[in-house]
Amino acid sequence: MITKKISSKFSAFYVFIFILAMGLVSCNNIANDPKENTEVEEIAEQKSDIKYGFDFNKFNAKEFKIKRGDTFGDILERNGIDYPEVYKILQVVKKSNVNIRRLQIGKPYTLLFTKDSLPKAYAFIYKPNVESYSVIKLKDSLFAKKIKKQVRVVELEATGVIKSSLYDTMNQSGYNENLTYYLSDVYAWTIDFNRLSKGDRFKVIYTERFVDDSVSVGIEKIKAAYFEHRNKPLYAFEFKTDSIKGIVDYFDNNAKNLRRAFLKAPVSFSRISSRYNLKRRIAYYGRVKPHKGTDYAAPVGTPIMATANGTVTKSSYNKGNGNYVKIKHNNTYATQYLHMKRKKVRVGQFVKQGDVIGWVGMTGNTSGPHVCYRFWKNGRQVDPYKQKLPEAKPISKELKKEFLTFIEPIKTQLNCLSFEEEKDPTLAMN
Repeated sequence: MITKKISSKFSAFYVFIFILAMGLVSCNNIANDPKENTEVEEIAEQKSDIKYGFDFNKFNAKEFKIKRGDTFGDILERNGIDYPEVYKILQVVKKSNVNIRRLQIGKPYTLLFTKDSLPKAYAFIYKPNVESYSVIKLKDSLFAKKIKKQVRVVELEATGVIKSSLYDTMNQSGYNENLTYYLSDVYAWTIDFNRLSKGDRFKVIYTERFVDDSVSVGIEKIKAAYFEHRNKPLYAFEFKTDSIKGIVDYFDNNAKNLRRAFLKAPVSFSRISSRYNLKRRIAYYGRVKPHKGTDYAAPVGTPIMATANGTVTKSSYNKGNGNYVKIKHNNTYATQYLHMKRKKVRVGQFVKQGDVIGWVGMTGNTSGPHVCYRFWKNGRQVDPYKQKLPEAKPISKELKKEFLTFIEPIKTQLNCLSFEEEKDPTLAMN
C-alpha cells in the first residue's frame, strides 16, 4: 500500500511538470510568433504624441510661415474651409483672448489635418514668440485660446576679463548677449564703456527667464555686480528705495547711488569720433571751425537717448543740424542732439533719462552717420567730459542701515566668485 501511494504521488508530480513545461513552450512560441510581435510593435507605435493639446499621431501636421499679405481668413480658405465656416470660426475667435488681426510676417504656424480619405483642416496653431502660442480648433466644437508657457526664473553668475570689448568678452564666454546691455545700464553713469581698458574685469549675479527648461526669453534683472575699471573697484547692488512706487536703483557698497543726473553718452556702444574742440579742423568745411559738440559714431538707426530728465524745447530741422532735438533739464543745464534720421519727440514733451528721442542718421552737414551731442551750462556750450555733473539723490539715513544689512550676503557671494585667471577665489577681493 505504501508503494502504491508513493507511485501515485510521483505520477501526479510528473504530470504537473509536463503541463508546466508545455505552458512554457507555448509562452515561448507566442513570444517568438512574428504576428504577436507585430501587434506589440503596433501598440508601441500608437503611443500618444501630445503637443499643444492635440495627439499629433492622429493628424497630419504641416508647418508654414506667415507671408506678406496673409490673413487668418485667407489661410483657412486656401486650405479648404469655405467662407461661411470661416465666418463662424472668426466669431468664436472674437470672443476669445486670441488676436489674429495682425499676423507677423515670418512667424511660424501649424495646421493639423485629419487623416481621412479627404483630409480637412482641424486646428490652427500660431506661434508668434517662444513664450506663448494660440490654438484655434476649426472643426467639431470650435474654440480659440492663447496659452502662455510657464516661465522659470533662474539666478545665474557671470565673470570675465576684458580683452577687447565687453560685448566680445560676454559673447566668447557664452553668456546671453543682452547681459552686456543690462550691465552697461547699471554702470552707465560711472563707467564710459567706449573707453574700457584691457584687463578690466567684472562679476555679475543676475536672473534670466526660461521656457521649455532651456529656451531663454531674456534677462530679467541684474541683482548685483562688481566691475574693476582701471584697478578701481565698483560695486553695484539693486535696492528698492520706495516699495509703494516701486522705485529701484543701484547703489555701491557704501550706499552711494550709482546714478548721476546725466548719462555718460546719448547712445550705447558707440565710439567718440570727434571731441569738443574749439580749434578743430572740420573736414566737411575744409577749414578750422570750432566744434562745440561731442560726436558719437554709430550705425544709422541706432536709438538716441535723453541723457537726463527734462522738457523738449526744440524738435526741428535746419540745413546745418539736420533733424535735431534740444532738451532743457533745469535752469542750469540743456542738451542738444543733431543729425538724426528721425525725431521721436515733440516740443513741450517731458522726457525721462534713457528715453529714446530719435535715431542716428546723416541729416544736415555731416560726412558720416553719428549724433553730435551738445551740452549747455548756464547758456554756454561746454565740454560735458570736463564738467563735475550733479549726482542723483542719495539714499535716506533710515534706509541706509537696512541697505547695508541687505547687501551683506550678496556681497559675500560676489566676493567668492573668481575671475578666469585666478586659481584661488579668495584672491578676488579683500
